[in-house]
Amino acid sequence: MLRKLICKLGLFCKIPLAWQQLIRGKTLLAIALTGIAFADILMFAQMGFEAALFESAIAPHKVLNADLVIVSRNFKTIYSVKHFPRERIFQARGFAGVESVNPLYVGLGKWLNPDNGSLQTILIAGLPPENFSIKNHDVTKLQHHLQILNQVLFDTASLPKFAPTTPTDAEINNIEVQIAGWFKLGRSFATYGNIICSDLTYLRLFSSHASDQVTVGLIKLAANANPQTTAEFLQQKLPDDILILTIPEFTQLETDYWSKTTPIGFIFGVGVIVSFLVGSVIVYQILYTDVSIHLPEYAMLKAMGYTQFYLMKILGQEALFLAVLGYIPGFLFTIAFYHVAASATMLPVFMTWERAVTVFFLTLIMCFIAGAIAMRQLHSADPADLF
Repeated sequence: MLRKLICKLGLFCKIPLAWQQLIRGKTLLAIALTGIAFADILMFAQMGFEAALFESAIAPHKVLNADLVIVSRNFKTIYSVKHFPRERIFQARGFAGVESVNPLYVGLGKWLNPDNGSLQTILIAGLPPENFSIKNHDVTKLQHHLQILNQVLFDTASLPKFAPTTPTDAEINNIEVQIAGWFKLGRSFATYGNIICSDLTYLRLFSSHASDQVTVGLIKLAANANPQTTAEFLQQKLPDDILILTIPEFTQLETDYWSKTTPIGFIFGVGVIVSFLVGSVIVYQILYTDVSIHLPEYAMLKAMGYTQFYLMKILGQEALFLAVLGYIPGFLFTIAFYHVAASATMLPVFMTWERAVTVFFLTLIMCFIAGAIAMRQLHSADPADLF
């Protein structure tokens, strides 16, 4: 029953002929599959690093234990901070449905690695230790250490060559601190890692940062409060120098910055397009060459009464075979590549089903487009040339 249905679709009934056409030229087949796999790997790499860019950029946002956030109206990204008056924190606490509001200070500091003396940019977050609004098991377990001035927690998912391996003194912004423990978050394209400390330690590390200027306000709502409704209400009641955002809106603002404002997101998008075009050209050249080589056979089939549509189906089947067979090694190689890239960069580079399916369909489209262009060569298959 299934075979009859497939045959009615007119796609697989003549698979043996299309397959024999391909395997007859083993060298061309190997070149085609290598080219398609290469194009797939390029697309996977571009998509994987683009996803890692966004995922790593919003990693700090996801660990905030808050329902809403307060940021400056000029806020674009947490990696290029804009501040607002601390007074807005106190004002927000006075509204119904608001359970608590705590300040978060964020800045980029210079970290001197105690093991090798390297100096790198690192994201530093400072919070009041008595109201630590971070959703991270390790941070929760170790946050009592931060009540001591100059005690910090270091991100173990920073690049290994910049991360100390034992509790030790370190230097940030030319000030000595004590690493009291570790948590895991991950580096981003903007920094090599993350450090968490108390608000007092933060203000000591950034002596030019006025204590009445806050980077982010973390709002915790009552159990029955609706985040979206409360955000809109607070936005109307509080001065217009701030924005009240839900956590999804906060993360989307960060993603939009990296995808639309910086050239990095654009470059990754262009990379996918270029990879697609490279694969299309390779498949076209292979199919065009295949048609040219077998042009007498196609002419013979026409002389035997087979229609142009029948010949086009054969070429379409070849394109399908190339897409599937080229995708498999590309996919398997990418799995290994992602693992190596994630280990080397400490970025969240991993395969997702959505990306796997997307690249597979792009591969199908790529091969069918190339096949459609190569089909023009079939029109030159003239039975009269046989005589």
